[in-house]
Amino acid sequence: MLSRAFRLLLAAASASFLVTDAFAQTQACRAGTSFDRFLAELKQDAAKEGVSQRAIASASPFLVYDPSIVNRDRGQRVFGQIFTEFSGRMASEGRRVKGQQLIQQYGQYFSRAEKEYGVPAPVITAFWALESDFGAVQGKLSTLRSLVTLAYDCRRSQMFHDETIAALKIVDRGDLAPDQMIGSWAGELGQTQFLPGHYFNYAVDYDGDGRRDLLHSAPDVIGSTANYIATGLKWRRGEPWLQEIRVPPNLPWEKADLTVKLPRSQWAQYGVTLADGRPLPKDDMPTSVLLPMGRTGPAFLAYSNFGAYTEWNNSLIYATTAAYLATRIAGAKPMTKPVTPVVQLPFEQIKELQQLLARQGFNVGKIDGVLGQQSRIAVKTVQVKYGLPADSWPTEELLSRMRGTPR
Repeated sequence: MLSRAFRLLLAAASASFLVTDAFAQTQACRAGTSFDRFLAELKQDAAKEGVSQRAIASASPFLVYDPSIVNRDRGQRVFGQIFTEFSGRMASEGRRVKGQQLIQQYGQYFSRAEKEYGVPAPVITAFWALESDFGAVQGKLSTLRSLVTLAYDCRRSQMFHDETIAALKIVDRGDLAPDQMIGSWAGELGQTQFLPGHYFNYAVDYDGDGRRDLLHSAPDVIGSTANYIATGLKWRRGEPWLQEIRVPPNLPWEKADLTVKLPRSQWAQYGVTLADGRPLPKDDMPTSVLLPMGRTGPAFLAYSNFGAYTEWNNSLIYATTAAYLATRIAGAKPMTKPVTPVVQLPFEQIKELQQLLARQGFNVGKIDGVLGQQSRIAVKTVQVKYGLPADSWPTEELLSRMRGTPR
């Protein structure tokens, strides 16, 4: 057995190699442009956009390259858990209770936010819970260091170039000092994890102290999050966002898709009911049937406002969890558990399925063993081809058909 000291030495050597490799890759994609030269040009761009030399000078000690940030960015994984596992952890009973308590505690600010922006308190509070556990976990890294590092890297250079300048504008406006800008490795800030561009454009001073402080001020967090959801994500005042339903075994499964919107009256004709068996309202409100785990898992009606959740985070698992938690904070009952466990293909089999889909010409994005939205669309298409229920959920039968072997 290797000694602990030797294992630590190996780990350190590995980390050193990764750091060096990240920096070498970045320099290569920059065609030899040094970080110092890049930074000088970025500061010039900031000044052209109105950032004062005072703000640039105060931020300069934090504008340094950190290759460990690049390694984190390149190694990040999207959500790979199935919906019931992820939501069971993230939309917990404790968070439901805490969310309701905060709505009582900050009632005047939530009421003001709903009056001004039309966003209900549970919607704001659910994002607050998922993004930072109500402010408890906001990250521990220098935002400016993360942003300028990702701007120098070539993967999303222009995006983070602009976000770095937005962060400098926040400093210049007097909302936060450079050393107060502490957040996640991806440069997000505050208790609902805004990118600096969103912070600068949507943050509001709700506590009246003359600053927009999304790290420490709960009133500012509430008002700013409502402003972003309403203005940036186009929330529709007075309309629902998600509702659990019960679907019949003979539902036209190919219609269960976020791209298919039908009146509630049409879903009622198909036999869809509320989760407790009561009939759906027979009106013309457009909705989609959402099956995050296929036809044997939980089922929801997704309304137009659900689009705000997928705009906030394009992971369907995250978006559905955030919307579901908001319904729970608003008083909805826990979702119905599947009668039998929903089988998810193992990582390697999902990866194999993605490879088979790609060979048939489907765009599944990155072949990574994670069932993303592009993979779900492709799965649904081949399910129709093979005459299987088109619920976008991959099964062993589908995989066997694609391999050309009997089940």
